[in-house]
Amino acid sequence: MFNGARILIAPLDWGLGHASRCIPIIRRLRELDARPIIGADTGPLAVLRDAFPDLQHVRLPGVQVSYAKGVSQTWAMARQFPTMLRSVREEHQLFLNLSRQLRLDAVISDQRFGIRADGLPSVIVTHQLYPFTPLAQGLLRRINSRHIARFDLCWIPDNEESPGLAGALAHGTHMPRNARFIGPLSRMDPARAIMPDKNYRIVCVISGPEPQRSILERELMRLLPAIPGEHLIVRGMPGPVPDERRGHVRSIGHLADDALTGALLGADLIVGRTGYSTVMDLERIGRTALLVPTPGQPEQEYLGRLHKDNGRFIVQVQGELDIAAALESRVAGTRIPTTRDSGERQLDVAMKELAGLLPGRCSGT
Repeated sequence: MFNGARILIAPLDWGLGHASRCIPIIRRLRELDARPIIGADTGPLAVLRDAFPDLQHVRLPGVQVSYAKGVSQTWAMARQFPTMLRSVREEHQLFLNLSRQLRLDAVISDQRFGIRADGLPSVIVTHQLYPFTPLAQGLLRRINSRHIARFDLCWIPDNEESPGLAGALAHGTHMPRNARFIGPLSRMDPARAIMPDKNYRIVCVISGPEPQRSILERELMRLLPAIPGEHLIVRGMPGPVPDERRGHVRSIGHLADDALTGALLGADLIVGRTGYSTVMDLERIGRTALLVPTPGQPEQEYLGRLHKDNGRFIVQVQGELDIAAALESRVAGTRIPTTRDSGERQLDVAMKELAGLLPGRCSGT
């Protein structure tokens, strides 16, 4: 379909979720004869280089966001908001120079509004068409809509029928004209899972901005030793992070996709954040979990309420974790339906439309 088109894939670097959900996009681009180029930094770059060591990559530095230690992120985000806006302008200028050097045919940006250029077919990947915020929500949504409108296409990683997985974040009465639902995106494939030699009873997967990532890790390390069985914490830190063990709790920095899939499938209980990429991964492998919203993070708190109410996940507050109760819950051992086939079809339709924006290079078939 793409006849060797050079397409940059650039995920946001708040945690690892945006990078992980770009993996199925990159895989499909390669199958359709595109030449993906990875544009990322820090942890997301490490994740994508590990998944695609043969692909060209460039460093695209992003803004480093930090959360507050308490249960409210309002003032922490308010203080950093001017820096976030400035970073969009700065990364846009950086990208204008880079796009010429890389001889790009198109760009797919995951939540990075500055990664686009006039005249270059550009896609924004986002599930946050209607973001939640404790302050100035109307203003933020207007800014968000203006940024989305500057792209040729807006790919929404969810199903079109409401509420989908993203609920009110992605479904509304006034959708952008360039919006296309492409189905949930997940790097995980149960058919390729590598099962551990011995299953872990509880597998915890954590990532996201500090210090909240470390706060949850410490809380899990406090609670897990009291629960019988072998447990695993995947710390969301790709790179040279040594394995650690405290009693029957093993802590590692990162696991490759197939090994992580196997660990999750073999667990009695999965613990993670209510980040949207985590929700999509769990839907893909048909597993429920105990999910813990980042305190004061409106999107994760909303997703927690949504999926607790529909019975899909167990949701607990970070300062009030009761893992033993979650293990005994009727929800813990249930399976949830997956939408893999319809999602793959939706992504292929979106790919064909993108190919159609590259006349003279791509076949569009």
